[in-house]
Amino acid sequence: MRHGKKVNHLGRTDSHRKAMMGNMATSLILHKRIATTLAKAKALRVYVEPLITKSKSDTTHSRRTVFSYLQDKDAVSILFREVAEKVANRPGGYTRIIKLENRLGDNAEMALIELVDYNTVYTKDGAAAVAKKSTRRRGGAGKGKATEAAAPAAAAAPVAEAAVEVQDEPIAEAPVAEEAAPAVEEQAPEATEGPVADESNAEKGE
Repeated sequence: MRHGKKVNHLGRTDSHRKAMMGNMATSLILHKRIATTLAKAKALRVYVEPLITKSKSDTTHSRRTVFSYLQDKDAVSILFREVAEKVANRPGGYTRIIKLENRLGDNAEMALIELVDYNTVYTKDGAAAVAKKSTRRRGGAGKGKATEAAAPAAAAAPVAEAAVEVQDEPIAEAPVAEEAAPAVEEQAPEATEGPVADESNAEKGE
């Protein structure tokens, strides 16, 4: 009976599984996030988090212990210099697993495993940046509305000026009409004088 043996062998021998976990842990430390199957991601989380905890104490013994698991000098130096500073105040839970769509070939469950402190979307600084960005967007929207509100007013202003100009034009033409009226009155006597002269001629002819 295999009571209490909850280790997922992942279909590999012990040596193969340890080598694979070491390589995946190295890739996670170097690239900060990797995509793999959900079973491997869960196994990697159990494998790499004790190593990250060990990196908080930067001693020769800790470095040699971590190097025996990772077998990569660059990954060990990055882990003790950069990652250890990021997780200094975190008591655990250094990684996050996000499920992805199943793989097309064999429909295997895929997942993204990443270091929590290197994702700016979920950190406090990233949340503050998103909040600032949203407030700027709101401010921009308000300014846009203000400009849109000002635009009809500006568009209405020329119409009002045009209306004033249209009203001014008949006022300017009114004196011209008054000046034309006397001319008609002046012509009217001439027209009346015409028949009078004819009558006088007619009387002379009589």
